Amino acid sequence: MLKKHPSGIMILFFTEMWERFGFYTLMAILVLYMGSEFGWDDSQKGDAYGLFLGLVYFIPLLGGYIGDKIFGQINTVRAGAVLMIAGYIFLGFSSAENIMFFYLGLFLVAFGTGIFKVNIAVLVGNLYKEKPALKDAGFNIFYMGVNVGATIAPLAATIISAVWGSYNISFFAAAAGMTLGIINLQFGVKKLSATDTRSAKANGNDFTVSNIPAAEFTQRIISLIILFVIVIFFWMAFYQNGFALTLFAERSTLKIDWLRPETYQFFNPFFILVLTPLLLGYFYKLNKSGKEPATPMKIFIGMMIMAFSMIIMVAASLQGGNDDANNMMPAWLIGTYFIVTLAEIMISPMGQSYVSKVAPPKIQGLMMGGWFAATACGSYGSGLLGKYYSDFAHHEYFLILTGLLLFSASLVLIFMKKLKKFS
Repeated sequence: MLKKHPSGIMILFFTEMWERFGFYTLMAILVLYMGSEFGWDDSQKGDAYGLFLGLVYFIPLLGGYIGDKIFGQINTVRAGAVLMIAGYIFLGFSSAENIMFFYLGLFLVAFGTGIFKVNIAVLVGNLYKEKPALKDAGFNIFYMGVNVGATIAPLAATIISAVWGSYNISFFAAAAGMTLGIINLQFGVKKLSATDTRSAKANGNDFTVSNIPAAEFTQRIISLIILFVIVIFFWMAFYQNGFALTLFAERSTLKIDWLRPETYQFFNPFFILVLTPLLLGYFYKLNKSGKEPATPMKIFIGMMIMAFSMIIMVAASLQGGNDDANNMMPAWLIGTYFIVTLAEIMISPMGQSYVSKVAPPKIQGLMMGGWFAATACGSYGSGLLGKYYSDFAHHEYFLILTGLLLFSASLVLIFMKKLKKFS
């Protein structure tokens, strides 16, 4: 699978793997920590959760500009890693008596993640400048790195909670993970220097220069903005994994010693690792026969699959989950995470690949930041909606999400011709 890919992809794979280990360790316990340490209700937790995720994915707009115009992608990735390490350490020392450490830690993690993610995604895209046909597959491989880290994280958080009974130790584990990530980057940085816009310009190889006509330049940006608006609804549903689905695990699902509420977030990245090679193989066969769907069509399919995952939660709620009586079999949530995973594979790496293909080269970082800004709007919306999780019957809550996803899928169909034009 890797034979034809640039060697730098594995450097980025492992760097992102350790960064995601830290982030998803935090995500596995954040809502639970706010409840146990601060005694916050769902509304307060929803505000903090939504604002944090909103910052994580809105800051890439700034991060893209910094990487494009000031420091270059590699130096900006380094800076983001250092900020995240500091943030996790502050979270580790936070408590009800030191709540300012909690806020400062979340801010540093959000800012660091924001400038890190957008620039490492640009590096992935730039690796495939000479091999554009492999770009979708390259982003899928990179996305497996994301999910190796995300698979390990909730297991680590579960073990730490079970053995030491402390969420704070998990924050320190997240800091250690990011430290390993930045060390990995340093060892492989020579393989990436040609993909960094600042280094390339210094060596007389400015690959951000293009001869795109002004009219096409504008049309490309419009196509991207359309996609950004559409995917907001996907992320609003997806990030229920750290809110509504975690609360469903805590309040509605049978208690099992080895399966804690934070453990359920293991299943989504685990299924990514299982399913991604299978889907890559399937799309490779379709590609060879000239039948592989265009990237926008993959995104449409992903939206429909995501809507189906919320329908499963509607059924689970009607079967007894509405009662918050810890009476539901874990299979309901595990099955939901399986379907969510299928949707995510069709949307998240494909969306980043689409941005890398369509964005005008000289503003590629800024446009990748736009992708993450759309994620910001959706993730903030997940917390904003999550505030009302206890105010609705749970099946009504998941029906709202189903409706939003079907609406977004219809938008993909309406704008399909425009979205396909440059992909």
